[in-house]
Amino acid sequence: MHIERIAVDESVGRTMPPGLFAEALSGHGVPVERVGDDEEFGPGDAVATFGHRDAFVDADWVHCVRAGYDEFPVADYEAAGTALTNSTGVHGTTVGETVVAYMLTLARRLHAYRDAQRDREWDLPRYTEPFTLDGERVCVVGLGTLGRGVVDRAAALGMEVVGVRRSGDPVENVSTVFTPDRLHEAVADARFVVLAMPLTEETEGMVAAPTFEAMREDAYLVNVARGPVVDEAGLVAALDDGDIAGAALDVFAEEPLPAESPLWDFDEVLVTPHVSAATGKYHEDIAALVGENVEKIAAGEPLTNRVA
Repeated sequence: MHIERIAVDESVGRTMPPGLFAEALSGHGVPVERVGDDEEFGPGDAVATFGHRDAFVDADWVHCVRAGYDEFPVADYEAAGTALTNSTGVHGTTVGETVVAYMLTLARRLHAYRDAQRDREWDLPRYTEPFTLDGERVCVVGLGTLGRGVVDRAAALGMEVVGVRRSGDPVENVSTVFTPDRLHEAVADARFVVLAMPLTEETEGMVAAPTFEAMREDAYLVNVARGPVVDEAGLVAALDDGDIAGAALDVFAEEPLPAESPLWDFDEVLVTPHVSAATGKYHEDIAALVGENVEKIAAGEPLTNRVA
């Protein structure tokens, strides 16, 4: 494989300014071009994109500028001999900090005070409402880059961390690692359940009514994974019935979250618009990853984060 140009698809604008990204890529010795949805590709082309288009399989290499690549037809890329890479490994800090912010907000009641501020109300909490993260248990489901970013920060705040991982192998700062078949056991004693796993056939709908029933009534669900890993109807029912205390949700089955969704209406639910990984330096992080692979291609080395 020999890369003659890097095409920056306009879809990357969903995560960062395409111009800044193209500028950051320009220091790697390969011409960089911004392209639209009518562009054609061929040998020597690399494409950086947010989503898939059929034309991309004619390029030599396609890089997804996000960690999740579930909408990319991996089999088609493999059949065409087109390399496909993703951006896993760069989101641990941003997502980890966002999850800690969610947990601190819910524990320290910051969301309630903000709502009261909007109404110019001096609204004191009930004595038993605020709590500290120190000493509380968090269960992190998925112990890849995202999950470990959460684990390390939660542990630093004095939380007891347990986790769920397909292999069951131990992870630093995680006291107990459960396998997915023991999910309900893993979440049973946790004040927070954080979802950080990829969307796969096995994880789609993984968190549903039985999971909420296994959770504590004062527990919170945090989802920074993908919306479809949660049965949203089951989540709404659990919130309505008081099976769990609340949730912090960054991802949803349908995005943007429809205005008629009942999830908007719960005082104890934080809704954010799929921004847990957002940072003003994202273009630099992804450009560095793409640049690393440009150098690996020139050296004939295996690509980082290759999924096809």
